[in-house]
Amino acid sequence: MFPKVLPLIRTLFHIVLLRKGPEDIPRSWFLFALVLALWLFSALAALALIGQFDETDFFLGLFSGTIGVLCYAALVVVSGRPSRLLQTVSAIIGCGALISLAFVAEYVLFLPFLGEVPTGLVANLILLWSVPVEGHIIARAIDRHWYIGILIAIAVFALQYVIYSVVTTTP
Repeated sequence: MFPKVLPLIRTLFHIVLLRKGPEDIPRSWFLFALVLALWLFSALAALALIGQFDETDFFLGLFSGTIGVLCYAALVVVSGRPSRLLQTVSAIIGCGALISLAFVAEYVLFLPFLGEVPTGLVANLILLWSVPVEGHIIARAIDRHWYIGILIAIAVFALQYVIYSVVTTTP
């Protein structure tokens, strides 16, 4: 198991840094399951380590993340590239998990030294990095310019934000 995990994490890290794309992840249901486990682990780490993050945030994060992945999956299929679906979804979920783990690590490590406001600002900037990363992934998956991918990622992010806001403001 571990011989497949470390190269996968390395590849996801390179995708987060915009050096590689989803095509660099092998088409594998096993790797997809590993990525899902990493995504769940990152959400559970946030739940366990961040005091303001509760069960509602946990489930809303998983729900809005699933909506985002479904949007990207539909776009890959509609664009006529269904053979790239498994790699693209694996890249989006895996990179999202790595970004979430960076968010949690930054928050836990910097909070005692910097306080709530600066730590929260940096944490939100880390999470915001997911927009260009997802834009990069989707642009490579559907063979479009990077700017098109960014526009798509912004639209998906806005949809996720609206869903999150509607669900949390409903009495």
